[in-house]
Amino acid sequence: MRMRTSLAAAAFSGAAALTALTVPAAHAVDNPAAAKAEQFKSAHKAQSKQRPFTATVDGDIQVTKVTVNANSDVVVGLSPKSFNVYVTVTDPSGVNQEQNGVDVALWHGSDLESGDFDGFLWNENGAESCDYWSATSATCKFTIAANPGAVDGLWDSSLNGKWNVTVFASANDGDSYENDVYKNHWIKRASSFSGFNASPEPVSKGKTITVSGTLNRASWSYMKYYGYGSQPVQLQFKKAGASTYSTVKTVTTSSSGYAKTTVTASVDGTWRFHYAGNSASSVADAYDYVDVR
Repeated sequence: MRMRTSLAAAAFSGAAALTALTVPAAHAVDNPAAAKAEQFKSAHKAQSKQRPFTATVDGDIQVTKVTVNANSDVVVGLSPKSFNVYVTVTDPSGVNQEQNGVDVALWHGSDLESGDFDGFLWNENGAESCDYWSATSATCKFTIAANPGAVDGLWDSSLNGKWNVTVFASANDGDSYENDVYKNHWIKRASSFSGFNASPEPVSKGKTITVSGTLNRASWSYMKYYGYGSQPVQLQFKKAGASTYSTVKTVTTSSSGYAKTTVTASVDGTWRFHYAGNSASSVADAYDYVDVR
């Protein structure tokens, strides 16, 4: 199968070889991923010239649906994150039931065929299972692992954001489907709050409540969480017994990710900082209940 043989050579022969290379000391101090970037790109560029992968559809085979992580963003912190991809294929002659007759991968970059990509995720063993719904239709399940900090995974924070989904499928009569960019999906760095507090508590009605906390975001380059600066954070309130939050005001985090603001105490309820996320970072929330007397 062309996708799994030629694409595997381009994506993982080079990536696996990188693990044997030594990261220069200067780069290791300044940015652990800097050397990996140069090595990853040069290795893939050299091998991709031998890979005739193109987006083509031969015959009447169709890929009717691809679902990545239940259509939700893939959010990755500092631990490996596995997610499922489902690919549904139809063809009048039936879907190829041989191993790797259907395949899928996610890649980060601008051009897979020319080798202009710097991230690649797939299940090297192919589909975990396939459900053949009829003589002409099947849905195959793939489990893919995103490993932060790994040379064959999310080795640098710059890999956050939009990824492309490439799909291959084949039929019993020899028809085939290949598409470098069937759709896009977002892989984001995990965000979270630390040190969140609404105080004093309890508090007298009419007195001032101070709400503060630090917004952090995972770094795949350094494998640590760092304060995320210059980000809008909403201060929201939910009255005791209510089911929804309302936004009271919006504050901007400092360069270190710290946010602080004040409000007047009126009734019991829960205060929270809500960060809506962006194209590269996940949503984050922090809560604190305050008793007003």
